[in-house]
Amino acid sequence: MRRRLVTALVSASFCALGLTPADTPLPERLADTGGGTQLITAEAPDAGSTTGTLTWWDLRQGRWTAAGTAPARFGSGGLVEGTSRQQGTSTTPAGLYDLPFGFGTEAAPAGTRVKYRPVAEGSWWCQDNDSRAYNRWVDPLPADCRASEAERLVSYTTQYAHALVIGFNYHHPVRGRGAGIFLHVNGKGATAGCVSVPPEAMAEILRWTDPSRHPHIAIGTEGGATALVRH
Repeated sequence: MRRRLVTALVSASFCALGLTPADTPLPERLADTGGGTQLITAEAPDAGSTTGTLTWWDLRQGRWTAAGTAPARFGSGGLVEGTSRQQGTSTTPAGLYDLPFGFGTEAAPAGTRVKYRPVAEGSWWCQDNDSRAYNRWVDPLPADCRASEAERLVSYTTQYAHALVIGFNYHHPVRGRGAGIFLHVNGKGATAGCVSVPPEAMAEILRWTDPSRHPHIAIGTEGGATALVRH
């Protein structure tokens, strides 16, 4: 089922109350938050931006409350609607996605509850459009996934010290749309399409994330210039 998230500035009811976006938690301005009680929002000022803000939220007693916030980085190509993204463009896919599991070259932070995979020497993320393992963690690299079209995870000890898989193009992969989109630790600058945050924020997010609360991440632009789409 296709569901559309529109980050409108305010709904008609909020306008009637005279509220402004600053008065209203961002999740309450979304038409869909994934159905759980945890949500991460990653906002860029506009579609061409490579930096923005990431906030993680808890829904308690019907009200969304920010649990933490951090500066975020996006792809060097800016943001693009996930359903029209093309692989190799270094764009971050706007949309609403689940968070299938965590991984890292370092041990999971104490208190981590999500499924967490330690990165080993033979751990790769296959991005080969011709492989049966397209957009999947593989260990070891299968014969039909070319190393030149895959990412050896252990090679990125800084960025992948701690990470969460973003479920973009993951559950029903479309070839050519893109693979290996994660929430991970900052590198030297803009990403190749992932969302990144400082290391202390990434560790805190892993401790905070509770799979029993069905967490999602919503990626988009401030004021709703980019529609967020989920399949």
